[in-house]
Amino acid sequence: MGVIIGIVVILAMVFGGYILAGGKMGLIIKALPFEMMMIGGAAVGAFIVSNDGGTIKATLSDLGKLFKGPKWKKQDYTDLLCLLYELVRMAQTEPLKLEEHVENPHDSAIFNKYPKISHDHHVVDMICDTFRSASMNYDDPHQVEDLLEKQLEADHHHAMHASHALQSVADALPALGIVAAVLGVIKTMGSIDQPPSVLGKMIGGALVGTFLGVFLAYGIVGPFATKSGLYAEQDHQFYKLIRDVLVANLHKHAPNICIEVGRQNAPREMRPEFNELEEQLKALKSGAA
Repeated sequence: MGVIIGIVVILAMVFGGYILAGGKMGLIIKALPFEMMMIGGAAVGAFIVSNDGGTIKATLSDLGKLFKGPKWKKQDYTDLLCLLYELVRMAQTEPLKLEEHVENPHDSAIFNKYPKISHDHHVVDMICDTFRSASMNYDDPHQVEDLLEKQLEADHHHAMHASHALQSVADALPALGIVAAVLGVIKTMGSIDQPPSVLGKMIGGALVGTFLGVFLAYGIVGPFATKSGLYAEQDHQFYKLIRDVLVANLHKHAPNICIEVGRQNAPREMRPEFNELEEQLKALKSGAA
């Protein structure tokens, strides 16, 4: 919703100010399709040339996500902490029983309590692989933390590809706008024998290219790239919370302490209240009893 409101504000302020200052929209509207074809087409072509299929697909997917908001909401952080609490508690009290959930997470009653999380293979694999490693005596907290950190860095680097690709397009758009403007000037010079009123409109149409390139770069595509990177960073925080809780478990801390470590490291705006989370953990504990 915020993205749509932002775009409306940008368009209203830029073109509204232009009209209020006495500008004529007719010239812009007439030149817009041709300038957009040159600038937008060149930008799309350059984007395809400079990126592989995976990055192109990820970028298109991220553009859709921009209008939906971040993937993980505050309730998802609460659900994740509850899920991890149940698993950590079972790992410390009934390790053999935990294997059933870790080996078949999609059939696990614990995982299935939290469908959004259980449908994310990245989250499930990260949790299950770490518990499997511990069951095979690969349970040195520092080694596991280092392994998870490297995995998270690699995944985060990959997730940022879409943002970097969009930023590259934003950086190229002003220059492509100049290309379109130069072509307009060339067209104008070919009609130099026309009266000033005609030449003025042709020059104005050429300048639309410069305007459009700069406007799209700094008003649309650049902010989209920034937002895409912000969402990737928020996803990264969700996965880091998993690492923090699982490493705390390997240090043999009590389940409640492990979950508090994760809660404290959650982003402030997504962090569940201590008392609220404590009540939910008590309900889980009494339900399992």
